[in-house]
Amino acid sequence: MNAQTQTLTLSGPAGAIEALIDAPSPDLSQSLLGTVVVAHPHPQFGGTMTNKVVQTIARAFVQSGWRAVRFNFRGVGASAGAYDEGRGELDDLLAVVESQVPSGAPLALAGFSFGAFVTACALERLRPIRPIASAVLVGTAVSRFNAEPVHPDLHSQTLVIHGEQDDTVPLASVLDWARPQSLPVTVVPGGEHFFHGQLPLLKTLVARHARA
Repeated sequence: MNAQTQTLTLSGPAGAIEALIDAPSPDLSQSLLGTVVVAHPHPQFGGTMTNKVVQTIARAFVQSGWRAVRFNFRGVGASAGAYDEGRGELDDLLAVVESQVPSGAPLALAGFSFGAFVTACALERLRPIRPIASAVLVGTAVSRFNAEPVHPDLHSQTLVIHGEQDDTVPLASVLDWARPQSLPVTVVPGGEHFFHGQLPLLKTLVARHARA
């Protein structure tokens, strides 16, 4: 993402996990708000930690005072293992959290598409055992996977963003998932799945939430 991006190899349940870390520019007037772990789209359809939406989410958090950790799910890039339909990918995400965010330290979780589905599952897994400061779900793949509902305790900390004209994950499916939860969804008018031409708006929405 920038010249200061740090490359790491973390230990995961399937072996090595390839990761990238970005931190805010040193500024004595702003203390670090915490660490966000960002999950990428579907591994079998070209999803990686360098996806433009993933980078936009990470950049929004970094510019808002957060340290951002992106990583490749198992079988992607230099990460060991093979695609596991979300089960092993959830384990990968949890391993990154355990490695990079000490217990009690401020934690945010974010994901795009398949990564948002995995992130929703991680929220449900982590909520009983550690506080979640912030969550961002973009283009959540609820039409293709059984995403966990967001617990009411986390609604105020969670931003759900979806494109009005998303033809990969129809907006209607996300509203059907959110409606029983009374979970608000921010709809980007004219937006499609990858937010072509609207990444600056996506960044603004995420940054506003990250600073809240």
